[in-house]
Amino acid sequence: MKYNCLIIDDEKVLADSTAEYFNLFGVKTAAVYGAEECRRFFDANSAELILLDINLGDGSGFELCKRLRESTAVPILFISARTSDDDKIVALNIGGDDYVQKPYSLGVLLAKVRAVLKRCGSREEYSDGNLCVNFSTREVSVGGKPVKLTALEFKLLCYLIENRGRVVPKSELFDSVWGDRFTGDGTLNVHIRKLREAVERNANAPEYIITVWGDGYKFREGGR
Repeated sequence: MKYNCLIIDDEKVLADSTAEYFNLFGVKTAAVYGAEECRRFFDANSAELILLDINLGDGSGFELCKRLRESTAVPILFISARTSDDDKIVALNIGGDDYVQKPYSLGVLLAKVRAVLKRCGSREEYSDGNLCVNFSTREVSVGGKPVKLTALEFKLLCYLIENRGRVVPKSELFDSVWGDRFTGDGTLNVHIRKLREAVERNANAPEYIITVWGDGYKFREGGR
């Protein structure tokens, strides 16, 4: 069976109530309560998006995310009562797409889930003959050769491509890619540099990812 959303959380009452709420508003949702149940779920079902708790009774959400990323590219939103910034950084670096703090508002979470589902359903691929980005499979190639990006680099590239042609302020990238408006310029600069080294013909003379001094960055379609 195909679901819009799968919730993986060992807090059974919270998982069930969230799934029930989503279903009431037309987001077909299932809930499981651990890593082993997640494995069995995907033996017979599929989901377009995963809400994954960091703390599971039978393991770590971080480890489960790593295993899921071996076989699926669907968006993974971490949910956790933990407030450490280190957790957020780890979550994004191992393949998570966002980090949601518990306790959460069901209405706000539903809006976020709908936005992710809409975004993923409306985009398939960017290709200009040189750079090709498949948003569903997370595959990137330059000149026909595959390029490996970290989860954060891929998310940053996708956000710039989605907003191509306009200047994206640094503050917007901090909010939308890192989910943290206090992320520093140094962190962003490092990721922009690595991204340019991966997709540009010459990282020192970028054609795609253009710096707009004092404002932010702009993705130039076609690299010209």
